[in-house]
Amino acid sequence: MRILMISAEGPPMQRATALVDVLEALPRELRARGHEVGIALPYYRELRDDRTVQVSDTGVTVDIPVGEKNYIAEFLTARTAGGVQIFFARCDEFFDRAGIYGEHGIAYEDNAARFIFFSKAAVELARRLTPTPEILHVHDWAAALVPALIDNQRLPFRTVLTIHHIAEQGSFWGLDFGLTNLPERYFRPHGVEFFGRLNLLKGGIVFADRITTVSDRYRQELLTPEYGCGLDIVLREHRARLTAILNGADYRRWDPAADHLLPMPFSVGDLHGKTVCRELLLDALNLTPNPVGPVMGMVTRLVPEKGFDLLMPLLDRMLSDDVRLIILGEGDPAYETALAIASRKYPTKFAYRRHYDERLAHLIEGGADLTLIPSRFEPSGLSAMYSLKYGALPVARATGGIQEIIEDYDPTTDSGYGFLCYWNSPDAFWDAVKRARDLFCEEASTWRSLVDRAMAREFSWQAAAERYEALYREVAP
Repeated sequence: MRILMISAEGPPMQRATALVDVLEALPRELRARGHEVGIALPYYRELRDDRTVQVSDTGVTVDIPVGEKNYIAEFLTARTAGGVQIFFARCDEFFDRAGIYGEHGIAYEDNAARFIFFSKAAVELARRLTPTPEILHVHDWAAALVPALIDNQRLPFRTVLTIHHIAEQGSFWGLDFGLTNLPERYFRPHGVEFFGRLNLLKGGIVFADRITTVSDRYRQELLTPEYGCGLDIVLREHRARLTAILNGADYRRWDPAADHLLPMPFSVGDLHGKTVCRELLLDALNLTPNPVGPVMGMVTRLVPEKGFDLLMPLLDRMLSDDVRLIILGEGDPAYETALAIASRKYPTKFAYRRHYDERLAHLIEGGADLTLIPSRFEPSGLSAMYSLKYGALPVARATGGIQEIIEDYDPTTDSGYGFLCYWNSPDAFWDAVKRARDLFCEEASTWRSLVDRAMAREFSWQAAAERYEALYREVAP
């Protein structure tokens, strides 16, 4: 089959997000199964400045109307490390910027125009590819206008929409609908209109041939008012087309036994390398070595849905103990400021780094004893999959894919390999942290058995690719 993936994020972008990881691994696995797969991305400044990305010009340019203005899309091409072809839509007016969606936690004011342009450019790319794709697989709100464009132009493509994170919907004021150049009939309740606003993700839900999300638990949550972020009404109406396919973990990038970014590899049964990583991690961040308690790490975005409303009230309690905490990530300026202040208050115990660094991210996974995942939403739980493989046992709120990935430690049966918090409160998360801390400090042999169990877990992309393949066959023309 011929499949074109369309996303605002993907390889070779250097950032730790679920979209980048999925767009690296899933197309590669589908290609290995004999399918023709391509990826369409915007051409950001980050990609232009990355000298390791070998880009060539296709010579194809297309005029793209966005409202009353026309913009030129230039198409460039490259390949991922796994050999999958990438197509970049270049328009420097929209994408030659320091950020992807915004800067310093503030979204760009013209995001509606930027990603309407990108969706239109991706459709024009699909029309010009030879042979043409059969399936356009779009990811999240930034590409979710594509199914509506296909419907309006009656193009011979089938569309699949994957919802990775429903809280971000591409919701803009109603007058931005004019930028789509769609007929007025599309700005209706059975269209892209949602309570008087243009909602790109809602349009994708309405017009896509199939809708998927990234874990069965998250699929159930999406249908509820608590987690559906308003779109639960729409998803319940279209639930017959909604299915769940659990993501896999990309063990080509995230496997401590073969991770070239670690100072020393390690594996189940031989954890000497993890001890080395732990020591070098603390040394690199100028933290006092050999704490009595665990080294705790987080590689995440600093946004409320990642659970910082649970974590921030706990920092003083947590760091009053002889533990070490390392957080890598950027996002909400208020959280960034609070973490920077805390790192100055506890300079020997807590390190905060704002700018993403691939090597440091891997070293945190390799050197940490615990990974903190207090997320309000955790659709697929990819970070938990990686942490298990690196023996950094997760302390996580039981939400979304987390419950399909982590088994809570039960001392009565000596089962499990993580620590789950079932209530959305700082005190409940603190109790889970304390359970992990006490076990680490008081029962070293039990801790080692949990680490061995965690590292033995496998979440392969092969099973996910098989399910996507079956889904594509159901909708193929």
